Amino acid sequence: MSKRLSRQQLSLLLYLETCAVDHTGLVDQRKMNAADFRKANEWNKSGFVKFGRICSKDIGWLMPYTHWCEFSEDAWTATHSERKARANRLLKNRDWQRTEEQAK
Repeated sequence: MSKRLSRQQLSLLLYLETCAVDHTGLVDQRKMNAADFRKANEWNKSGFVKFGRICSKDIGWLMPYTHWCEFSEDAWTATHSERKARANRLLKNRDWQRTEEQAK
């Protein structure tokens, strides 16, 4: 699926992956714009990424987390593929040297 995702959609997918891994699926709405919410709701309908609101009784103590996400296997695959591609792009543009490169 990542071949069909725009740059903004890939960014959203990577943000949601961080939420899923580092925040037990909790999503901070302040880090999403209207287009992100539209896409996340589309993904929820298709089952690619489950996404929704947290119960109002729990939002108070969870602030600023107001939404949640869970990944499908396809979403995990797409995310892994994009993380690997991003790492390779960044590595090509690094501005530091390895110790063995300095010796040359």
